[in-house]
Amino acid sequence: MDVYEAVASRRAVRRFSEEPIPRETLERVLSAAARTPSGANLQPWHIYVLTGAPLAELKKRTAERVAAGDPGDEREYQMYPPELKSPYRERRSAAAEQRYTALGISRKDRRSREAAVAANWDCFGAPAALFCYIDRDMGPAQWADLGMYLQTVMLLLRAEGLHTCPQMAWSVYCRTVAEAVLPPPGLILFCGVSIGFEAPAARHDRIDRAPLAETVTFVDG
Repeated sequence: MDVYEAVASRRAVRRFSEEPIPRETLERVLSAAARTPSGANLQPWHIYVLTGAPLAELKKRTAERVAAGDPGDEREYQMYPPELKSPYRERRSAAAEQRYTALGISRKDRRSREAAVAANWDCFGAPAALFCYIDRDMGPAQWADLGMYLQTVMLLLRAEGLHTCPQMAWSVYCRTVAEAVLPPPGLILFCGVSIGFEAPAARHDRIDRAPLAETVTFVDG
């Protein structure tokens, strides 16, 4: 699989099979992803990979919090600006509409929408999950490094025939994740990434992207 195919076929899969992932595959991907660029080579990512019983226990504990109506932990970072301006506001709304329409969930079906969100904390059935932390002393440039790192990881996983779903939703239950991975003090959970083989019955819906002219300006000579 060349890099163009990996980029084109990468999407947030929300239904995984239970097929286990060989540890050597994950080690190969994460070893290669270490070559991701980062300013001054700080490599600010701190990665924890859960599989098997530890992941099952994390899913169980989080599901118990969700079932009890626990709204989650105080966010350690702002996920979106409080007042999204155009065109970002419209893009977010359109993405949500496309996703729920693909799932056959109407705007008024609050219970089904909540169930779709809650599936995040089961990792959509994935047999492996990666949790990405960063030192709270780091700034915007280092957070950008995390994005480059995670994109590299996801593309390498596609080259291995695997799929992923990046999930900032895990930051809502960061305390439960911390109980599972025991990060040192001073780290913030940025996101989780569910990893696995796509389930045969998984939907192949894709969220639209803005046309090139809307996001790219060529300044020619």
